[in-house]
Amino acid sequence: MSTIDDVSRLPPPTPPPLAPLLEAELAELPAVATRRPLRQLALLVAISLIYGAGMLAMLTMRRDMHELPIGWLAGAGLAWLLGFVVPVYLATVPRAGAVLPRWKFAGVSAVAGALGFISLGLLIHPTGPSSGHLDWAHFGHGVGCLEFGLATALVPVIGGAIFLRGALPVGSRWIAAALGAGGGSLGGLMLHLHCPITDGLHIGLMHGGVVGVAALLAAALVPRATDLR
Repeated sequence: MSTIDDVSRLPPPTPPPLAPLLEAELAELPAVATRRPLRQLALLVAISLIYGAGMLAMLTMRRDMHELPIGWLAGAGLAWLLGFVVPVYLATVPRAGAVLPRWKFAGVSAVAGALGFISLGLLIHPTGPSSGHLDWAHFGHGVGCLEFGLATALVPVIGGAIFLRGALPVGSRWIAAALGAGGGSLGGLMLHLHCPITDGLHIGLMHGGVVGVAALLAAALVPRATDLR
């Protein structure tokens, strides 16, 4: 017993030196750049807004713009803009001192955004003399808005996935859903300024539906690119 006690008091053995080849390889390893979330967020927002403006320029502004209440146009436009920025911020920028983005809050923002914009479109949809209308029999003709909205959502989703690749050991599907909801809201903003159809079902299900569809598609596809392997 005393021999074991004596051995336990001895200092640990000195490890053997590294082989010269191993030391040379370690010395040549490049430094890994750390993420800069705020810079990435600013870049992602700027590129996405430029892309969204390009989509709007290609499709033209809505013909009934001057006939609608300016308060509604500005207020709904601001809501769409916040619906884009807030989920993308939560999906890419962690709390101070943290490493991982706020995936729980990002997930909540995705669900709230989808439900909120669908409800907003169904309930509030002012119209003007030159606004367009689709009855239920022709409701499917408005699916083009859903397609253009999803096309607008591509850049925020793909850009966010590139910035977050390998940085999400947990919560990647909720982060992806938030990126999709943010991108869908950018698509909704573009449609808000482009589409002259003012039926509640069209605004709610096609414009607002872009947020939910983009969130679901992103949650299904983006984690394959961002998850750690």
